[in-house]
Amino acid sequence: MKQDVVYIKIGARIREVREKAQMSQKSLAEAVDYETSTAISLIESGDRRVAIDDLDKIAKALHVDPRYLIGHKEQKSDIKYALRADKNLTSDEEKQILSFIEFVKTNKNAKRKS
Repeated sequence: MKQDVVYIKIGARIREVREKAQMSQKSLAEAVDYETSTAISLIESGDRRVAIDDLDKIAKALHVDPRYLIGHKEQKSDIKYALRADKNLTSDEEKQILSFIEFVKTNKNAKRKS
Protein backbone atom coordinates (compact mmCIF):
# COMPACT_ATOMS: atom_id res chain seq x y z
CA MET A 1 0.00 0.00 0.00
CA LYS A 2 2.78 2.46 0.94
CA GLN A 3 4.54 1.76 -2.38
CA ASP A 4 1.37 2.74 -4.24
CA VAL A 5 1.38 6.14 -2.53
CA VAL A 6 4.99 6.66 -3.59
CA TYR A 7 4.17 5.98 -7.24
CA ILE A 8 1.12 8.24 -7.07
CA LYS A 9 3.33 11.07 -5.78
CA ILE A 10 5.97 10.44 -8.45
CA GLY A 11 3.27 10.46 -11.12
CA ALA A 12 1.83 13.70 -9.79
CA ARG A 13 5.26 15.34 -9.91
CA ILE A 14 5.80 14.15 -13.48
CA ARG A 15 2.39 15.56 -14.48
CA GLU A 16 3.12 18.86 -12.71
CA VAL A 17 6.48 19.33 -14.44
CA ARG A 18 5.15 18.17 -17.82
CA GLU A 19 2.27 20.63 -17.66
CA LYS A 20 4.57 23.49 -16.61
CA ALA A 21 6.72 22.63 -19.63
CA GLN A 22 3.55 22.73 -21.76
CA MET A 23 4.35 19.27 -23.05
CA SER A 24 1.67 16.76 -23.99
CA GLN A 25 1.67 13.19 -22.75
CA LYS A 26 2.23 12.13 -26.36
CA SER A 27 5.31 14.34 -26.71
CA LEU A 28 6.75 13.04 -23.46
CA ALA A 29 6.04 9.45 -24.50
CA GLU A 30 7.89 10.03 -27.78
CA ALA A 31 10.82 11.64 -25.95
CA VAL A 32 11.26 8.56 -23.74
CA ASP A 33 10.63 6.06 -26.55
CA TYR A 34 7.23 4.78 -25.41
CA GLU A 35 4.97 3.61 -28.23
CA THR A 36 1.90 5.46 -26.93
CA SER A 37 0.97 8.15 -24.45
CA THR A 38 -0.98 5.58 -22.44
CA ALA A 39 2.18 4.64 -20.54
CA ILE A 40 2.66 8.26 -19.45
CA SER A 41 -0.98 8.50 -18.45
CA LEU A 42 -0.69 5.36 -16.32
CA ILE A 43 2.54 6.56 -14.70
CA GLU A 44 1.04 9.97 -13.91
CA SER A 45 -2.00 8.37 -12.30
CA GLY A 46 0.17 6.02 -10.24
CA ASP A 47 -1.35 2.96 -11.93
CA ARG A 48 1.98 1.99 -13.47
CA ARG A 49 5.30 1.85 -11.71
CA VAL A 50 8.09 3.71 -13.41
CA ALA A 51 11.47 2.02 -13.77
CA ILE A 52 14.55 3.94 -12.68
CA ASP A 53 15.89 4.06 -16.24
CA ASP A 54 12.58 5.44 -17.49
CA LEU A 55 12.43 7.96 -14.65
CA ASP A 56 15.85 9.20 -15.72
CA LYS A 57 14.67 9.51 -19.35
CA ILE A 58 11.55 11.37 -18.25
CA ALA A 59 13.60 13.75 -16.11
CA LYS A 60 15.95 14.48 -19.00
CA ALA A 61 13.03 15.08 -21.37
CA LEU A 62 11.50 17.48 -18.84
CA HIS A 63 14.87 19.11 -18.00
CA VAL A 64 14.65 18.42 -14.27
CA ASP A 65 16.74 16.54 -11.76
CA PRO A 66 15.35 12.99 -11.35
CA ARG A 67 15.58 13.47 -7.59
CA TYR A 68 12.89 16.15 -7.84
CA LEU A 69 10.52 13.68 -9.45
CA ILE A 70 10.87 11.29 -6.52
CA GLY A 71 10.05 13.98 -3.99
CA HIS A 72 13.31 15.67 -3.10
CA LYS A 73 13.48 19.44 -3.06
CA GLU A 74 14.57 21.03 -6.29
CA GLN A 75 18.22 21.90 -6.21
CA LYS A 76 20.20 24.54 -8.00
CA SER A 77 21.67 23.39 -11.25
CA ASP A 78 24.92 21.60 -10.68
CA ILE A 79 27.59 22.55 -13.20
CA LYS A 80 28.91 19.01 -13.35
CA TYR A 81 25.38 17.64 -13.90
CA ALA A 82 24.76 20.20 -16.63
CA LEU A 83 27.97 19.32 -18.42
CA ARG A 84 27.20 15.58 -18.26
CA ALA A 85 23.77 16.24 -19.73
CA ASP A 86 25.22 17.52 -23.00
CA LYS A 87 27.29 14.70 -24.42
CA ASN A 88 27.70 16.49 -27.74
CA LEU A 89 30.13 19.15 -26.54
CA THR A 90 33.34 19.34 -28.49
CA SER A 91 36.61 19.43 -26.59
CA ASP A 92 36.97 23.07 -27.63
CA GLU A 93 33.56 23.89 -26.13
CA GLU A 94 34.48 22.06 -22.93
CA LYS A 95 37.70 24.10 -22.70
CA GLN A 96 35.74 27.34 -23.18
CA ILE A 97 33.33 26.39 -20.40
CA LEU A 98 36.16 25.44 -18.03
CA SER A 99 37.94 28.66 -18.86
CA PHE A 100 34.81 30.65 -18.02
CA ILE A 101 34.44 28.80 -14.72
CA GLU A 102 38.04 29.68 -13.82
CA PHE A 103 37.36 33.31 -14.78
CA VAL A 104 34.33 33.44 -12.46
CA LYS A 105 36.26 31.83 -9.60
CA THR A 106 39.15 34.28 -10.05
CA ASN A 107 36.80 37.29 -10.03
CA LYS A 108 35.03 35.94 -6.94
CA ASN A 109 38.35 35.54 -5.10
CA ALA A 110 39.49 39.01 -6.17
CA LYS A 111 36.28 40.57 -4.81
CA ARG A 112 36.76 38.84 -1.46
CA LYS A 113 40.26 40.30 -1.11
CA SER A 114 39.03 43.84 -1.82
